[in-house]
Amino acid sequence: MELIVFDLDGTLLDSGGSISDYTRDTLAALAHRGVAYTVATGRTLHASRDLLAPHGFHLPQVYKNGVMIWYPGTDEYSHQNYLAHREIEHVLQAVMAEGLAPFVFTLQSGNRHVIYHTPLKNEVETRLAALYEKNDDITVLPAENLPVDAEITNISAIGSSGAIAGIENLIHAEPHLVAYSGAAWEGDGWCWIDIHHSDASKGGAIETLRRQLQARRVVCFGDSDNDLSMFAQADESYAPDNASPHIKKAATAVIGHHDEDGIARFLRHRFQIDS
Repeated sequence: MELIVFDLDGTLLDSGGSISDYTRDTLAALAHRGVAYTVATGRTLHASRDLLAPHGFHLPQVYKNGVMIWYPGTDEYSHQNYLAHREIEHVLQAVMAEGLAPFVFTLQSGNRHVIYHTPLKNEVETRLAALYEKNDDITVLPAENLPVDAEITNISAIGSSGAIAGIENLIHAEPHLVAYSGAAWEGDGWCWIDIHHSDASKGGAIETLRRQLQARRVVCFGDSDNDLSMFAQADESYAPDNASPHIKKAATAVIGHHDEDGIARFLRHRFQIDS
């Protein structure tokens, strides 16, 4: 079996965060032919499930940059590399030092997701918390309610590019942490940052799926730093034209722009699907 693995934002999705009609039809054609495909994303399951549900994503899926793998058939997770409280103390201090509210993601008994945050500092953080609260599968609580034995998957924040860069600089020397950041959908200079255990990666999760699914080859698509570990483990790796130069350099080849259905057009050619 050949396993196709997609990053989402900046890769399979267009700049509006959607799956285009052309890509939708391509995924349907792949599914009809029995081509195996899944996702490896920095997103949470809850930020992806409704988007992916109509498009034949039935295999295990990688979330939070490899912190967890979700199995759609059983609605169960395999997960590891949680953050200990001693490891998050510096992260919380770094985020709050930049005047931002950290969002602490936890997975609790019964696969219940609870997000804890300090007092919100701006309208964007308030909208983000409200968006989380709309999801029936997520509980949002003040940070003082965080249990001492909570299983912490990651910590996120949103703010100006300068503030996010300041957080990255403060935690850069932490040996057990890794941070990824990028432009936020909110625009106007807003950026996001996501911090998790350094042992978690898309590459490690993809190797787990390779063994579980007995995949002969893995072909992956990605555009960001958090995809490099996946590139290193895959048999083939492809970067869309919108990726950064160092991502393109690490890829097997560069293909079309994500706003021009680059991944879908590549796959139609590879699998000889009529346009």
